[in-house]
Amino acid sequence: MNLQESLSMATKTLAANRLRSTLTMLGIIIGNASVITMVGLGEGAQRFVNAQLQTLGPNVLFVVPGSRETRQLGSLEVPRNLVLADAEAIAQQVPSVSAVAAESSGRQLVTFRNRNANINVVGITPDFLTVRSFEVARGRFITDLDVTRSAQVAVIGDTLQERLFDTESALGKQIRVGGVTFDVVGVLEKKGSNLGLDYDDAVMVPLTTKATRLASGERSPYGIEVSFITVSARDRASMSTAEFQITNLLRLRHNVRDEDDFYISSQDTLLTIANTITGALTLMLAAIAGISLFVGGIGIMNIMLVSVRERTQEIGLRKAIGASQSDILGQFLIEAIILSVAGGVIGTALGVSGILLIGLLSPFEAGISVGAIVLAVSISGGIGLFFGVFPARQAAKLDPIVALRTA
Repeated sequence: MNLQESLSMATKTLAANRLRSTLTMLGIIIGNASVITMVGLGEGAQRFVNAQLQTLGPNVLFVVPGSRETRQLGSLEVPRNLVLADAEAIAQQVPSVSAVAAESSGRQLVTFRNRNANINVVGITPDFLTVRSFEVARGRFITDLDVTRSAQVAVIGDTLQERLFDTESALGKQIRVGGVTFDVVGVLEKKGSNLGLDYDDAVMVPLTTKATRLASGERSPYGIEVSFITVSARDRASMSTAEFQITNLLRLRHNVRDEDDFYISSQDTLLTIANTITGALTLMLAAIAGISLFVGGIGIMNIMLVSVRERTQEIGLRKAIGASQSDILGQFLIEAIILSVAGGVIGTALGVSGILLIGLLSPFEAGISVGAIVLAVSISGGIGLFFGVFPARQAAKLDPIVALRTA
């Protein structure tokens, strides 16, 4: 028998038992769909995280309180040892940086007339716009004079503007933050959340005002405490230099002898960490989904063994009229491969549909991986070949006389 005849016979045999063939393919279909969907979901999550980190601004370094070990262990008690004076010293004494912004955040009740919201109130300095690549949609931003005078002015995010004012303009209106009245002087353009803080749904006030007028403001014997300091290097080549100079400056200012009491991370560091985590998650999800492919292969082997037993007479007759062992082996292998490849193609279509649906219903960008599709379909065919060998060999080894006698 040639390949075309074997394909034709295998197709007719499978078509004659449509329900059994469909149920046999079900494990492969579910396995392929699961693998492709999980890989796509992982890639979508990775793209989403990368996009979020890219919004932090170009050539950005983050100086946060606490040692590297403290941060890695996830300690609940992070030391408050960074102050506004540290940010000012970095801006004045580190030549490789172009802008420095200090930031302190805490939740407060914000009210306007009969509307209120418990949201993040962020104390900031004027360079926040430059360092974090934000834009003012209407009005103005906080100035150096506002910080010097501890002015009671506020800039709000686009989402908060809609929550408190609907279609009414917020500029010139007064809001109360923690019981203190602030004049709204600006509204930021919508940008989305990053680093776990949604600035679109937040109030920004001068850092000095937050420290002196609001209950969430923090002061220490060394000055106004900040949550972190964001630094923009002059260019990408200057980032390592800036990190080195900032480290030396803060060690001198904090009188550090041994381990640093602060930690500096870059956008690249955060991207690497995020990619490592999402990559490991994707691999784990794909491995779990791949188990169903293995189960589907066992299902194919089981059904093929049943098929061999049912078709003993057919095998005996074919061998009696001259069919060789390779002919019988080939036919049963082709049937197993057809089942697995067809299941792989259907599962791929379902997996791609699932990814597109997730992209529509979630913030994750649909991540359809051509490599994952090719790999999944190839593995499906390989599973059909692997699990079809044993039943096919059993069929090929049947003695024609014994087969005819026991049929």
